[in-house]
Amino acid sequence: MTTETLVVLIAVAVVILGGGLAYLIAKPRRELPPPDVMDELTEREIEHPELREVDLDEVEELEAGVLEEEPAAPAAPTLERPETPQGRLARLRSRLSRSQTSLGRGLLSLLGGGDLTEDQWEEIEDTLLAADVGVGPTTELVTNLRARLAAEGVKDPERAKAVLRDELLGLVGPSLDRTMHTTGDDNLPGVVLVVGVNGTGKTTTVGRLARVLVAEDRSVLLGAADTFRAAAADQLETWGARVGVPTVRSHEGADPASVGFETVKQGIADGVDVVLVDTAGRLHTKSGLMDELGKVKRVIEKQAPVTEVLLVIDATTGQNGLTQARVFGEVVDVTGIVLTKLDGTAKGGIVIAVQRELGVPVKYVGLGEGPDDLAPFDPADFVDALLEA
Repeated sequence: MTTETLVVLIAVAVVILGGGLAYLIAKPRRELPPPDVMDELTEREIEHPELREVDLDEVEELEAGVLEEEPAAPAAPTLERPETPQGRLARLRSRLSRSQTSLGRGLLSLLGGGDLTEDQWEEIEDTLLAADVGVGPTTELVTNLRARLAAEGVKDPERAKAVLRDELLGLVGPSLDRTMHTTGDDNLPGVVLVVGVNGTGKTTTVGRLARVLVAEDRSVLLGAADTFRAAAADQLETWGARVGVPTVRSHEGADPASVGFETVKQGIADGVDVVLVDTAGRLHTKSGLMDELGKVKRVIEKQAPVTEVLLVIDATTGQNGLTQARVFGEVVDVTGIVLTKLDGTAKGGIVIAVQRELGVPVKYVGLGEGPDDLAPFDPADFVDALLEA
């Protein structure tokens, strides 16, 4: 190799090395944190492996759209806005008139014919008894009707209908206090205990009541004290979630009194307006279960007074519902009745009979399967529906 060639190679090498050094000097460097910060990061990364140094190249690729972004979290479900009680009354009245007309039409067809024979009066009695009005109320109604129609000489069908309406309304009890007591004293929440036998629709009723209260802008807390069936707590939780109402529950087989106690305790802590406590269905003939129900009420009242005890009765059970009402009334001091499935029977007289038996008013009626098919009971609307032509 000649001297000139060696000089040329050395010159080229110097140029290459100089250019590389210049590039390294010019390239921006990621500055490392001070040693104490590095030690802290190392310790945190040891304790929390999910932590790591941010990769700037990865950030640049993300900004350039090379990497896919994480999918967005699903949107929170939209809460339902329940129908107000006033809005549902007209709809329920229409349903009631369609399902209950056999009683009203049967009576009107007899009374609208002028003077009645003894056989016709007996037929009126049979119609009332078949509608579960009960022996006592039936005798009272027939006696009053005979006296008024005879005294006024009523022969016009429309006037006979007006007299029948007055007498039926008197039996239903328009003066009874049907107020739902959902306000506690001394800033405590109102506490509503819902009871009844198996299969009457208690859990559904509690869910629907929650919707009624939410529609009235009341804050509500649900208590799943039916601990015999896990499905009951799941069902109640679903009802509450639809309108943004939380549910207190425990494991299957837990002490229902304890669940009731904890529910009211949380309701007080959260400052809610109303606590609704669902209880397990129990046969009124089982004294042990009925005693347990009494215990639930006593334990709850260590936190706050129970302001309302609602007995749920299936209207299709007829006279058997009266026996249920009597026994439950002895155990937990029932203050109001909810009649469910009233659209599935022509025995509207159960309203009159159960009020007479227990001495407390029907406060709500259920007509249909929809979430808002529960409404405050109105005596005049009920009677008008019975007599709807």
